[in-house]
Amino acid sequence: MRIVAFLVCLLPVLAYSADLSKAQRAEVEARIKPYGSACLPTDDCAGGASAVAAVARSGEAVYDAACSVCHASGVAGAPKYADAAAWGSRIAKGKDALYTSGIMGVAGTGMIAKGGCANCSDDEVRAAVDYMVAGSQ
Repeated sequence: MRIVAFLVCLLPVLAYSADLSKAQRAEVEARIKPYGSACLPTDDCAGGASAVAAVARSGEAVYDAACSVCHASGVAGAPKYADAAAWGSRIAKGKDALYTSGIMGVAGTGMIAKGGCANCSDDEVRAAVDYMVAGSQ
């Protein structure tokens, strides 16, 4: 019974302490706000997709940064850049097939999705494919 009486007496005190002024509430919110935030390329925060689109890399830049790791020397059976014989049968399948291989990877080979370029957009991979095809015909 004493506990119940204590809690009944404590309720008005708790209710009074929860009534903060706007300035006090702002100070509390400033102290507990998150340190940072995450923004995915598809989100509309801090520029979102428009910021990503504004900094899209060229096919050559993507090739130099990611694709050349394998395609410059032929690592794991990758067709070398500018090797028309190695690219001929692949080019014959059409660009859509090459785009799909570049974006999704090729099962059973060393070609992984986007060539391992986690920060490459699908359009950037397509541009890199176009660059490699143009240089290998």
